Amino acid sequence: MSKKKNTDKYYRIIQAATKMFARKGFYKTRISEIAMEAQVADGTVYIYFDNKDDILISLFEEQMKVVIDNMVGQISKEGDPAKKLEKFALVHLQLIEQNLDMAEIIQVELRQSSKFMKEYKNEKFAQYLDLIGEIVREGQEKGVFKKDVIPGVAKRAFFGALDEMSRFWVLSTRKQYDIRTAAKQISEYFLNGIQG
Repeated sequence: MSKKKNTDKYYRIIQAATKMFARKGFYKTRISEIAMEAQVADGTVYIYFDNKDDILISLFEEQMKVVIDNMVGQISKEGDPAKKLEKFALVHLQLIEQNLDMAEIIQVELRQSSKFMKEYKNEKFAQYLDLIGEIVREGQEKGVFKKDVIPGVAKRAFFGALDEMSRFWVLSTRKQYDIRTAAKQISEYFLNGIQG
């Protein structure tokens, strides 16, 4: 994992890698190109990261911290668990519009890294999924959602629908509806299945 963090150069390298991975793809991007984009020497990159996979994982972790903090802030404004799920869907899909480069990296490039997929213990992603599970449990406690719904299954099903819509949004050039419509539809399908 990263050797140093929280320095100006570290974040410049992360930002440069985000641009380069989105523009050229993870495998086609060279460390020297990331260094040039970040305006640092090639060797400087290795002070902060072990290799390109390490940059990709660090980039993901940094982004997930921001996403989780933002999501917690947004859903905590809602008292009704059903409204929380609707808000979760909307905020999740809006992130794509707000940061297309990062969305492309998460939807396409990250999944091509065998180190990320096989070796990385993805705690931030698990935390993100747990937010959905907590909403489901809260809804069950309040009598809004069915008691027989398994939160662990529900959180993955809900995220899976959002993730597929995100992937479609990143890869498709022909979009026939907006993010708000997609978020509303996914929320409604899901809520119709779990509400008591």
